[in-house]
Amino acid sequence: MEHVHLAVEEDDLYSGYNDYNPTFDSEELENDVGFQQAVRTSHGRRPPMTAKFPGTPIGPRSLATSFGARLHMASSMGRPMTGAVQDGSARPMTAVRAAGYTSALSRGSAFDPLGQSRGPAPALEAKNEDTPEEKIKILEKKVNDLIEESCMAQSMGALQVALEKAKEAGRKERALVRQREQSGSADHINLDLTYSVLLNLANQYTNNEMYPEALNSYQIIVKNKMFSNAGRLKVNMANIYFKQKNYPKAIKFYRMALDQITNAHKEMRIKIMQNIGVVFICMGQYTDAITSFEHIMSESPNIKTGFNLILCYYAIGDRERMKKAFQKLISVPLGIDDEDKYIPSNEDTSSNMVIEAIKNDKLHQMERDLKTLAEKYIMTAAKLIAPAIETLFATGFDWCVDMVKSSQYVELANDLEINKAITYLRQKDFNQVEAVETLKAFEKKDSRVKSAAATNLSFLYFLEKDYDQADRYADLAMNADRYNPAALINKGNTVFVKQEYEKAAEFYKEALRNDSSCTEGLYNLGLTYKRLNRLEEALDCFLKLHAILRNSSQVMYQLASLYELLENPEQAIEWLMQVISVTPTDAQALAKLGELHDGEGDKSQAFQYYYESFRYFPSNIDVIEWLGAYYIETQFCEKAIQYFERATLIQPTQVKWQLMVASCYRRSGNSQKALETYKEIHRKFPENVECLRFLVRLCTDMQLKEVQDYATKLKKVEKMKEIREQRIKSGREGSARSRREGRESSAGSAAGISTPVLISPKKSSVMDEVKAVSQSESKHFSPLLDSGRDSGRSSSSTKGERLSAKMRSLPGSNEPYEASSPKELDASYVDPLGPQMDRPKTGVKKRVEDDDFADEELGDDLLPE
Repeated sequence: MEHVHLAVEEDDLYSGYNDYNPTFDSEELENDVGFQQAVRTSHGRRPPMTAKFPGTPIGPRSLATSFGARLHMASSMGRPMTGAVQDGSARPMTAVRAAGYTSALSRGSAFDPLGQSRGPAPALEAKNEDTPEEKIKILEKKVNDLIEESCMAQSMGALQVALEKAKEAGRKERALVRQREQSGSADHINLDLTYSVLLNLANQYTNNEMYPEALNSYQIIVKNKMFSNAGRLKVNMANIYFKQKNYPKAIKFYRMALDQITNAHKEMRIKIMQNIGVVFICMGQYTDAITSFEHIMSESPNIKTGFNLILCYYAIGDRERMKKAFQKLISVPLGIDDEDKYIPSNEDTSSNMVIEAIKNDKLHQMERDLKTLAEKYIMTAAKLIAPAIETLFATGFDWCVDMVKSSQYVELANDLEINKAITYLRQKDFNQVEAVETLKAFEKKDSRVKSAAATNLSFLYFLEKDYDQADRYADLAMNADRYNPAALINKGNTVFVKQEYEKAAEFYKEALRNDSSCTEGLYNLGLTYKRLNRLEEALDCFLKLHAILRNSSQVMYQLASLYELLENPEQAIEWLMQVISVTPTDAQALAKLGELHDGEGDKSQAFQYYYESFRYFPSNIDVIEWLGAYYIETQFCEKAIQYFERATLIQPTQVKWQLMVASCYRRSGNSQKALETYKEIHRKFPENVECLRFLVRLCTDMQLKEVQDYATKLKKVEKMKEIREQRIKSGREGSARSRREGRESSAGSAAGISTPVLISPKKSSVMDEVKAVSQSESKHFSPLLDSGRDSGRSSSSTKGERLSAKMRSLPGSNEPYEASSPKELDASYVDPLGPQMDRPKTGVKKRVEDDDFADEELGDDLLPE
C-alpha cells in the first residue's frame, strides 16, 4: 500500500484512466516468453489462500511480463492495484473488482460487463391479497380516502355528498373493526381512525343542520375514555345548543369544556368565555355577560370583546362604565405593523422588490381587514354611546372625538365629527347651524375629509333647494377628490335640475367609470337618457341595473314605463307584474296595470287592477273617475254613486262630481234623491246652467210648484251667459282691431300720423267656466313613490281633451241625462295631470312639495349602515 495515496485537491481526480497497461495486452500473450513458461510449468502456480479473512488478498505479489516490469498485484488473481502509482501520477481508489472481470473467466468468453447475457430479471412476486393483514390494510386505506373525499366535498359546498361519504366511511370503519376482531388482532385497532370517522360524521351532520344526529355522534366520542382530549368537543355541542336557542344547556356545555381545558391553552379558554358572554347577552343577563367580558379584557383584550362590553353597559345604562369601556376599546393593541414599512425606499433596490412582493400578500390583507374592523367597531360604539353618556348629544360626541384624538386611531376623529353633522341630518334637523358649521370646518382639512364634508354639504343645500350652493360644494368635493363618485353624482344632479341633460349624463358616466358598482349613477343616467328621448340607451341602463338590483321595484317600474313609451304594452305589463310581486300594495303600479289592460281592451282585468288600486289608496281621482265611468257603462249606476261621492269629498269645489252623483240617482230612478241633490248643488253653485235645467225638468215631471222659480232663474242665468259671450266676442274683435290699428299706427307714426286706439276689456264667461270640465289637480302618492320611484306617465293633451268631451256627454246641456246614449260613455283611463317629472335616484329619498326633483345624493358617508 506504499504506492497508494489519497488524491489532494490539486490532483486531477480522473487522471490515469486513459493510460494503457501492457499487462492486459492479450493479443501479445502468445509471444510473451515468460507467460508461456509460466503456463507450461509450475512456475505460474500459486499457493492456496491462507488469508485470515476469506476473499481478501494475502499480500502484494509481483508479476513478471515480457515487458520486464514487475507490478505488485493487490489480489490473489494477480490484478494490479488500481490505486498504484503509474508513470508518476496518482489515481483515486476505486472498486476492488473491476467491471466486466470475474475470477472465473474462461478463455474466449465474451465481454459482458452489464450481465445482459443472463436474460431479464425475474418478475416480482405478486402480493397475496387474501391474507387478513392485506385485507385490513386495503380497508383502512378506503376509510381514509372516504374521509378525505367527504372533507373535499364540504369545502366545495356539496354538503349532502359530504354527509353520504362520511356515513360510508363509518360503515367501512365498523367493518374494519369486525374484521380485526375475527382475525384475532383486536388489540391493534386504530383508535385515531375511529376518532376521525366519528368526528367527521358529527361535523357533516352539523353542516346539514341535523343537530340531534350530530349530538349523538359527539356523545359517542365524549363518552369513550379511550379518546384523549375528547372533552374539548363539548364546545361543538354547546355551539349546536346555541343554534337551537337552548341557551342554558349551551352555557352548561361551554363551562364543562372550560373545566377540561388547562391554563396552558389560554387562547382557547378566552374564546370559550367570549361565547359564554354572548349567550348571556342573548338571554338578557347583561350582568353575567359583563363579568365574562371584563375578565377577558383584563387577561387578553381584543376589539370584539371590548365592543360587546360597551353594548352591555349601554343596555344597563351605566354612563361612567361606558366611558371606561370606550377608553379600553381604543387602547386595545392590534398587533399589526405600521403601514410605513410598506413604503419603498429609493436607495435599496432589493428591499424595494421585497416590499413590492409583500405589499398585497395575504398577511397584509389580513392586517388591513383587522384594522378596518377595529375602526368600524370604534365608530359604531361612539355613535351609540354619544347620546347616552351626556345630556346633550353634541357634548357626548365631542368627548368621543377627544378620546379618539389621543389614541392610535387619530384619523377617525375627523370621521366622527362628520358623523356628528350627519346625525343632525338624519334627525331631519336641517336648520341646525352646528351641522353646517361642522361640515364647513373641514374645508381646510386634507382632501379625503374635505371631499366627504363638501359632498354632504352639497346634499344639504340640495334639500333646501339652494341649487347654487349645492353646485358650489359639489365642485369643491370634486376638486378635493376627483374620483369621488358621490360628488360626481351630486354635481350631475345640480346640472339635471337646470335641464342640462347632456352634461348631467357626462357626470353620471364619470361616476360609473370611477365606481362601476355605483347604482345611483346608473339609475340617474337612465333617467337622463329618458329625458333626452334616447329610450334604447335608457332601457339598456335599467336592464343592467336590474341585473344588479334584482328586487328593486323602482328599476322594474322604469323598465315598464320605457316599454310603454316604446309601444310594447305586453312587456310593460310583464314588468309591472314583477313590481306587484315585490310591492303588492303599490296603488300606483296597480292603476298603471289597469290603464294598460284598458288600452288593450281587457275591461275585466282593468277593472280588477283599478279596484285593487282604489282599495289601497282611495284618494286617486283618476282611479275613482274610471271606476265610476265603468259602472255607468255597465248600467250599475247605484255602485257608481259611492265613487263620485268620494270624488266630491276630495274636490268639493268641482261641480262635475256632484252633477254626476245627481245624474246617477236620476238614472237609477230615485227622482226624489236626485231632486235633493240638484237643490244642494244649486245652493252651492247658483249660476250653474246644467243644474237649473235638470231642476226644471225634474220639477216638471214631478209637478212641483218650484218649477216656475227655477225656470225664471234659468232664463236669467242664460241671459247673463249671452251677455258674457257677447262681451267676450266683442273683446276678441276689439283686440284684433287694436292689433291691426296698432300696426297701422306704427306705420303712420313712421309717416308722422298718430291714430288713437280703443281697446275693449276682455271678460270671461262664468257660464263657460261652469260648463267646462275641469281637470283633476290632485297628486298621486303611493308606497313606491315614497321610496323614490319615478312615477312619470306618458300622457298627451289629446287624451285629456277626449276625457273632457266624454265626461261632458254624461249630463248633457240640452237634454236630460236619460237621453244620452251609453255608447257615448268611454271608461278609458286618462291621466289629466299630464306627465310628472322623472326624478334622479340617489342614496336618500325624501318627499318634497315640488315633484320635479325629490331625491338627492347623500354621499357614502351619509348612507345608513
